[in-house]
Amino acid sequence: MHGPGAGSSGWLLVALCTATGAYCLLRMRSRVEEQRLAAGGEALMGFGMAAMAVPAAVLAPPRWAWAVYAAVFGAAALRALWAARGSAHHLHHLVGALAMVYMAAMAATGTHAGIPVLTGGLLLYFTAYVLWTGTRLVPVAAGGPAGALGAPGWGDRLELARACRLSMGIGMLAMLLTL
Repeated sequence: MHGPGAGSSGWLLVALCTATGAYCLLRMRSRVEEQRLAAGGEALMGFGMAAMAVPAAVLAPPRWAWAVYAAVFGAAALRALWAARGSAHHLHHLVGALAMVYMAAMAATGTHAGIPVLTGGLLLYFTAYVLWTGTRLVPVAAGGPAGALGAPGWGDRLELARACRLSMGIGMLAMLLTL
């Protein structure tokens, strides 16, 4: 997002990713351990995307900062790979973290031009993910009496978690389009 012409769209992406990261921090208070762990990774992704999307006219990080981003998201990719042994959902976290490493590496080299085949593959993946996640947000008739399980806490609202994942997928598409 530090390429030319990343003004107001960059700020919109910063706001979207920051809000998503903040909600993911709230989700870390879930009563379900798997949701807490996923929310932590998603919060890191949201805040990392927000930091990378700040327009260069406002803040142009030094080249070494991009290496730090790549290292942080490389570590997140290794954690997602380890966690994928228990849940296939972590494979998506792996792809997202690797995409962040890729974008940080492109920014570190100063080229701001990605490898077309890799960028295209990531664009296809995130487009499919956004469409799939969007269809899962369509309301379905509830099965069972209303309020039978009690009101879920903020960390346990599945529809909000899906909305966060959708917004991060859209943000990832926007960032990849700038390569």
